[in-house]
Amino acid sequence: MAEALESKFAQSQLRTLNAALANGRFVSVRKMLHEFPPSDVALILESSPTKTRDELWELIDGDSHGDVLEELSEDVRNGIISKMIPRNVADALEEMDTDDLAETLSSLPDEVLHDILQSMDTQDRHRAEQALSYGEETAGFIMNTDTIALRPDVSVDVVLRYIRVKGNLPENTDTFYVVNRTDNLVGSVPVARLLTATPEDKIIEIMDEEIQAIPVNMPDDEVASLFERYNWLSAPVVDDNYRLVGRITIDDVVDIIREDAEHSMMSMAGLDDEEDTFAPVWKSTQRRSVWLGVNLVTALLAAMVSDLFEATLSQLAVLAILNTIVPSMGGVAGNQTLTLVIRGMALGHVNPSSSRWLISKEIAIGFLNGLIWAVLIATVIALWKQNITLGFIIAFAMMINMVAAALAGATLPIIMKKLKIDPALAGSVILTTITDVVGIFAFLGTATLFLV
Repeated sequence: MAEALESKFAQSQLRTLNAALANGRFVSVRKMLHEFPPSDVALILESSPTKTRDELWELIDGDSHGDVLEELSEDVRNGIISKMIPRNVADALEEMDTDDLAETLSSLPDEVLHDILQSMDTQDRHRAEQALSYGEETAGFIMNTDTIALRPDVSVDVVLRYIRVKGNLPENTDTFYVVNRTDNLVGSVPVARLLTATPEDKIIEIMDEEIQAIPVNMPDDEVASLFERYNWLSAPVVDDNYRLVGRITIDDVVDIIREDAEHSMMSMAGLDDEEDTFAPVWKSTQRRSVWLGVNLVTALLAAMVSDLFEATLSQLAVLAILNTIVPSMGGVAGNQTLTLVIRGMALGHVNPSSSRWLISKEIAIGFLNGLIWAVLIATVIALWKQNITLGFIIAFAMMINMVAAALAGATLPIIMKKLKIDPALAGSVILTTITDVVGIFAFLGTATLFLV
């Protein structure tokens, strides 16, 4: 419901802006864009064709460019940045949080990134290079460095006076982290406890010494799992020497979960989860052609298997009619298993100790499903075609393919993860090939033995 309301609101805004643009009322458009929050402006840009998007960007207040860029999807953001002067990009990124800065810069082409870094002042360039030094999809890449660290020997009164002088706290601050003189993490103090403590108390007296820190190189999906398991609002990030280097907050984790969900959904269709809906025709065609080409190769492979039994098909036309049933059932069953295992891996449920049991379970399910649907399809075909042997043949092929589909669906994601291949991106294509080839070979091969 919330998404539907958001969509209607964006469409209403977009119609108003387009009408104003068409009538040349640029001052009105500029005023409206200035009044909208950055997230709404980003949604409007993503909902506009390229030409309109360029016009709207020129009318957005330059002071808001960084906030809007932060909210845009990667493809749209890169398209806008590519048309900007590097100095203007550097100015827009100046106030951006470290994690958003890293995400924005990491997706840019090397030559564009180099020009932007050269246009930054020394402090911002160092901050950007430090953020980019961590690998993508790691804790270091998504963390913020805007952390207030406390010394254990300082009093509560001194800390409170420092906060009052500072005037504000980093966003989503629920905990202060305590470090020693070498910046090693030694404890934490919740904000509520600090505010209610006696002013004369020392930080060491009120801090929690038992604190779970996130290694800077931990994969971001593991970070998200920890936040979900322990209901954290924030967590400290430490380097190999246990020095505090930053913190991760719940809003960063929400972004990870959303991006992973979009990635899984789009990858099933062979698409980039950050693809611009209004990208140029040729660019979109190139991206989609890759997986269409892969699918063509796999379809030809299945056709080649059918070609091995051309003589059988030419003698019994009924086999050509029934030849699609077994691969289709295997494909559906295999994709059910594949989706379940990929989800389990994403949630951290599937590990080396449990994978063997999971594979055995899915093979057993495949066998039982194969038995149920083999008996059903055999009965239908025997009555339909008045041929008990044909019913037996398709039942046997169904059993073989359902078990093969379960085995492939359970093992493919595990094998692909070990090979550092994204199961969501390539698993479905490979699985479909396996179920098509095994289904066709089992059905036509058995028919050749018994009917020809």
